[in-house]
Amino acid sequence: MFSSHIARVEELVREQNDWRDHCLNLIASEQVLSRRARSVMGSDFCHRYAEGHPGERYYQGTEKIDAIEADVKRYLKKLFGCLHTEVRPISGTNANEAVFSRYIKPGDIVMVNSTPGGGHISHQKAGAVGKLTRNVLTFPRTKDGYHIDVGRTKDLMRATKPTTVIFGKSLFLFPDPVAELFDVCEKIGCRVVYDGAHVLGLIAGKQFQDPLREGAHILNASTHKTFPGPQRGLILSNLGGDDWRQIDKGAFPGSSSNHHLDTLPPLLITTFEMLAFGEEYAKQVIANAQHLAAALEKQGFDVQAKEFGYTKSHQVAVDVSRYGGGSAVSSLLKENNIILNMNMLPFEPISHHDNPAGVRIGTQEMTRMGMKQAEMDQIALLIGDCLVRGKRVLDEVKKMRANFQTVHYSFDAPAKK
Repeated sequence: MFSSHIARVEELVREQNDWRDHCLNLIASEQVLSRRARSVMGSDFCHRYAEGHPGERYYQGTEKIDAIEADVKRYLKKLFGCLHTEVRPISGTNANEAVFSRYIKPGDIVMVNSTPGGGHISHQKAGAVGKLTRNVLTFPRTKDGYHIDVGRTKDLMRATKPTTVIFGKSLFLFPDPVAELFDVCEKIGCRVVYDGAHVLGLIAGKQFQDPLREGAHILNASTHKTFPGPQRGLILSNLGGDDWRQIDKGAFPGSSSNHHLDTLPPLLITTFEMLAFGEEYAKQVIANAQHLAAALEKQGFDVQAKEFGYTKSHQVAVDVSRYGGGSAVSSLLKENNIILNMNMLPFEPISHHDNPAGVRIGTQEMTRMGMKQAEMDQIALLIGDCLVRGKRVLDEVKKMRANFQTVHYSFDAPAKK
């Protein structure tokens, strides 16, 4: 009865795999697993439960996953140089929920990056923070819109005394001033949370800021953006005692029960890859982003933050309002197998979210497929041909991508000669 429906499901999966292997995948929040990491997904672990900590489970039969989870925590601590790691959240937002629920009380004042300023929805009144308090303030921004105004923020913090400050963004071109604001945070006694979902791989590769060294009490993250692992969440901290116990309870039983065990083995393999190749990978990701930004400017695009070198992360922001806005541009590029997303820019009102002026481009996935600066020039030319010169570039995109089918900065890649 359902055989034709099942066949259709299988066909859709095959079509997706083939299609995205022939695309320029430039979504800033996506990444690809290595072949070896993917090979350990879908195991018997996907059928099993393991509530609690390794060695302290509420179920029998968890010895194998206990060994894997213990090693995930051990090697993540080594990679990030921290005392504690919580690996049970199943997404970055789930990690945020676990931490926010422990530190934000009803009526508390919380300071975050605004949505137009790049802040993630989970930091806003409409997201996880808004479930706990409605007193959400936003960091004053500098005139360019891509940086926090440190002086004005210090004044606002002294006047309002927030209990929690949340750094980190979704449109995240430059580091946030954690160290510059930590003295005020310390004086008023507020918690400092850093949402590193987008930049975790760059932090691991020692090419971005190091929030835990700069004063952040907690680093939350996703493990599948610049960090090239499976889709999970992560909490890192140097807090001890009751502080860490509260976070631990926030993860379980606070925001998760069983935690998708079959994605822990690929997270461990990815962690080994980042220990081995993370610095080289992160350097190339950022170099590619900066080169792509300059190449797009040469094509006539209004690339943002030029006066600051465009970007210090994996992201490039472009104002495409003259080409119909972010929604129209991203749709047209998608028809040519160039995949990126529309994005609000700092000068826009929140009402523009359905068709903002901007697009956001990420270089991390194509970097992992082996592309470097020369390919960034090609990508910029293809985008220019499509949007500026009105050409159909689908065949050129497929031809280009056909040469990049191996995951680099992994144990998949052939040894260098």
